[in-house]
Amino acid sequence: MSPPTTSPAALELRGITKRFGPVFANDRVDFDLRNGEVHALLGENGAGKSTLMSILYGLYHPDAGEIRIDGERVTIESPSDAIERGIGMVHQHFMLVPVMTVTENIVLGGEPRGRAGLFDVKEGARRVRELSKRYGLAVDPDAAIEDVSVGMQQRVEILKALYRDARILVLDEPTAVLTAQETAELFKVLRSLKEDGVAIVFISHKLTEVLAIADRVTVLRRGRRVDTVPAEGATEESLARLMVGRDVLLRVDKPAASPHEPALEVEDLWVLDDRDLEAVRGPSLTVRRGEIVALAGVDGNGQNELVEAIAGLRGVVSGRIAVAEKEVSGRGVRAATDAGVAHIPEDRHLRGLVLDFTLAENLALREYRRPPLSQHGWLNVRHLAIRARELLREFDVRGGGSATLARSLSGGNQQKVCIAREVASNPNLLIAHQPTRGLDVGAIEFVHRRLVAERDNGRGILLVSLEFDEIRSLADRILVIFEGEIVREFSPDVSEEELGFAMTGGGGRAVA
Repeated sequence: MSPPTTSPAALELRGITKRFGPVFANDRVDFDLRNGEVHALLGENGAGKSTLMSILYGLYHPDAGEIRIDGERVTIESPSDAIERGIGMVHQHFMLVPVMTVTENIVLGGEPRGRAGLFDVKEGARRVRELSKRYGLAVDPDAAIEDVSVGMQQRVEILKALYRDARILVLDEPTAVLTAQETAELFKVLRSLKEDGVAIVFISHKLTEVLAIADRVTVLRRGRRVDTVPAEGATEESLARLMVGRDVLLRVDKPAASPHEPALEVEDLWVLDDRDLEAVRGPSLTVRRGEIVALAGVDGNGQNELVEAIAGLRGVVSGRIAVAEKEVSGRGVRAATDAGVAHIPEDRHLRGLVLDFTLAENLALREYRRPPLSQHGWLNVRHLAIRARELLREFDVRGGGSATLARSLSGGNQQKVCIAREVASNPNLLIAHQPTRGLDVGAIEFVHRRLVAERDNGRGILLVSLEFDEIRSLADRILVIFEGEIVREFSPDVSEEELGFAMTGGGGRAVA
């Protein structure tokens, strides 16, 4: 149940309006947050959720409206102002310094000082341990950020805010990069923070998680507040309807597959990770045209290195990779691309987009060397723009046109750009690595239907996902990877319990 409302709200946003040129990112939005509650903020990609919270954090200034904290009207000019007023924000893409330690990241800008005014490292680590123990956020104070898991990085971001005495905590897509176990651990932390009186804004596209953790839910659609409802009594279907404005199919409806000749053949493949340790240890697998094969596994069991080897991003020690009967193992990205490999990457910023390129340029990254996009070594700007406009419309990319810089789009719309480029290349093999990460329910429905359509058009699709529901809904066959080996194969009607058991090494090896 939500807390009583006798005292002033911890936070009130009244009539917040923000325009970018002619586009209203927020249009007279009202939002309130109570002490000791989790208030979820839902909406489609580009609905204005992150913009609204960026205004609260001082990253943007509203064109109209007011902000009240504990009933008092305030002006927030910068993140420093927000921090001073007890507001902390954990961004969708973490704001951490990879080469610095956990302690250094948490206390940065507020370091305890010792003699001669120098940073007292031991005192900093002591404070981090104390804070970590108080909130149940287990971290290693001395570890470098670049060496810790994504789940620990998430905890570091939250501790950064709590170290600065945040009483209003904004979490923007906090579970997008977490495993199911890490998400469960995060929710325990959030419930503990609630009991301590912290007010939490929880931005997410995952409706099951919203219903599990939120007290109330506010839905934005195209920059406007549609409604605020209690989480108790709401359903995934009702929330999806508020978000999209129509009924959304939450399960994939697809005909049986009709597999043909192999699109991908992998035989006895061995691949090293970045530390020169064996990450892929001799698996063999086949993906046929006209089928979706899902690779299921707990993150860090070799699936990333396997995908990178197939896409030509990582060399191989030994073994064979063939795409449409063309040998591509160890021959680089160009050879894989020319053989018809398309790759929707797990990390759209690292592998998927050049953020300072326009959408037209990003959509042409695979085919810019071919007519009509280029002629005689020169890019044809007009054709790039025409093609971009067609793909942006077909894939419902919102928030910009062909000349818009990729970095200005929301995360979900950036993901749609990656998907549009790869699907439009008419590949023999489509690698879909976390294809719906950060997408709203309407966009997820669209992507799932498109993947099934590409399967039915004769593509071979290798799906790599950490989402049980996505794997079981889309896959025609499920391969389980554990410690770099393919250990089990299942049909899509496998239970979540049996699949999870196999992913953690239970049941031994059952694939020859």
